[in-house]
Amino acid sequence: MEIEQRLRAVFVAALDLGEDADVETLEYRGIEEWDSVGHMTLVAAIEDEFDVQLDTDQVLDLSSFKVALDLVRQLRG
Repeated sequence: MEIEQRLRAVFVAALDLGEDADVETLEYRGIEEWDSVGHMTLVAAIEDEFDVQLDTDQVLDLSSFKVALDLVRQLRG
C-alpha cells in the first residue's frame, strides 16, 4: 500500500473519523478531534505504522496531513 494511503488510514483511525473524511485538507485544531490529545494519539499511530521516531520539533511541526506526508516520506527515505 502506498505511503499516502497508509497515512490516510492512520489519520482516520487515530482521529476517529469516518472513512469518507477529507484528511488531505486537515489541519491541527481544524477539527474537534485533532486537539492536543488527538495530536499525541496521531503521532503515536504514525510512529507505529511507519516504524519511525519523531523528535520534539517534528511533533510540534506536525500541523497538517500534507506536513505529515512530507515528514513520513523524508523519514522513510
